[in-house]
Amino acid sequence: MARRRGWGGAPPANDEEAAERIVAAAVALITETGSGITIADVAERLGVIRQTVYRYFPSADSLMRAAAIASVDGFLDRLTAHVHGLTDPAGAMVEAVLYTLEEVHRIPHLGLMLSGEHAQGVTAPEAIGFGMTMIRRFDVDWGAHGYDDAALRELVEFVLRTMQSFFLSPADPAWGRAVLRRYLDRWMGTAIAAQAQITPAR
Repeated sequence: MARRRGWGGAPPANDEEAAERIVAAAVALITETGSGITIADVAERLGVIRQTVYRYFPSADSLMRAAAIASVDGFLDRLTAHVHGLTDPAGAMVEAVLYTLEEVHRIPHLGLMLSGEHAQGVTAPEAIGFGMTMIRRFDVDWGAHGYDDAALRELVEFVLRTMQSFFLSPADPAWGRAVLRRYLDRWMGTAIAAQAQITPAR
C-alpha cells in the first residue's frame, strides 16, 4: 500500500494508483521542461520523499522508461489510424514522418529522443525498438517490397535520423506541409522505394 503522507493531501488508494501517479507526474514534468528529470523532481511534484518514488521505480532510468511508454502508446495508436490503408512503403513513411513532426512537441519522450538528450538519442536500442513497433503497425507488406528485419532496422534508423534533423534544425523560414511533403517524397521516398531493387546490406 502506498504511503499515506504527501501526495498533495490525496494519497493513492493502492500501489497501482501510486505508480500511475508517479508516471503521470514524470510525463507532465518532461512536457513542461522539455528535458530529462530526476527522482527528486518527481518526488517534489508529488509532495513525497524520494524513497517513496524509489519504492516503485528503483532508478531514474526505470521511471523514464515507464514515462516513455505512457507518452508514446497513445501516439502510436493515433499514427496507426492516420496511415491506415497506405500500403506503399514510401507513401506510408512520408506520411508518418509528416504526422510525427507535427505531433512531436506534444509527446514528451519522443521529443527527448529526437533532441538526442535521452540516452543515445535516435540510435539507442529503445529508439530503434520504438521505430520497429511503429512501422510494423502499418498496412505495408514489408517483405514483398524487399525488406527483411535487417533492412527494416536500417530504415528505422534512417527515418529517425531524418526526423531528428528537422526537429533540431527546422527550416527558416518554416516550410509548409506541402513543401515538406515534396522534399520528403523526392529524397526519402525515392530511397525507400529503391529498397525493393537491392539486396539488403546485412
